[in-house]
Amino acid sequence: MPLPLFWFFALVMLLGGVAVVGLRNPVASALSMVASFVGLAGLFIGLNAFFVGIIQILVYAGAIMVLFIFIIMLLDLKVEEKRTPKLAPLLGGLGIVLGFTIQLIGILSKTPRMEWQSLDLKTAAAAHAQSSPGISQKLSEGHLPDVNLIGDVLFKGYNLPLQIVGVLLLVATIGVVVLSKRQEA
Repeated sequence: MPLPLFWFFALVMLLGGVAVVGLRNPVASALSMVASFVGLAGLFIGLNAFFVGIIQILVYAGAIMVLFIFIIMLLDLKVEEKRTPKLAPLLGGLGIVLGFTIQLIGILSKTPRMEWQSLDLKTAAAAHAQSSPGISQKLSEGHLPDVNLIGDVLFKGYNLPLQIVGVLLLVATIGVVVLSKRQEA
C-alpha cells in the first residue's frame, strides 16, 4: 500500500472514531462510526487481507450499523444537552491518554525491527494435507486461499465460541426490542 493511501485511511479511521465520541447527535455519531469502519477496511485491504476488509464493510459498516441506526430510531434518542465540563474528569481522561501514549512509545522503542518474510506456501500445504486437502492443494499451487483458511480456523478451532457469540447477539437484540416497547398504562 502506498504510504499516502495508508495515512489517508488511518486519518479517516481516527477522525471517525473521534467524531463518534465528540458528536452529541446519536445518528451522526453512528454514521461517524461507519466512516471509522471504512477507514479500517481500507487498512485491511492495504495489508492484502481482502476478505477481512470486505467483511468489515459488509458486516460492520452495513448490517451492524443498520441495526444500530434502527435501535437509535426505535429508542427515539434525543440530542444530548450541553453541559459545562468538569475539570477532574477532563484531567483524568488526559492523564489516561498521556499514560497510554508513554506506554506505547516505551513498547515500540524496544520492539526489534524485523524484516518482511514471505510465506512458505509449501510448508503450509504440508501442514494442511491431512486435515484440509482442498486448502493444501491450493497452497501447493501457489495460491493463498485466505477465505478458506479463515473458515477452517473459525469452524474447526472456534466453533463453540462462534455459536455462543451468535446466541448472545440474538439475545441482546431481543432484549433491546423488549426494553424499547412502551408500556401501556
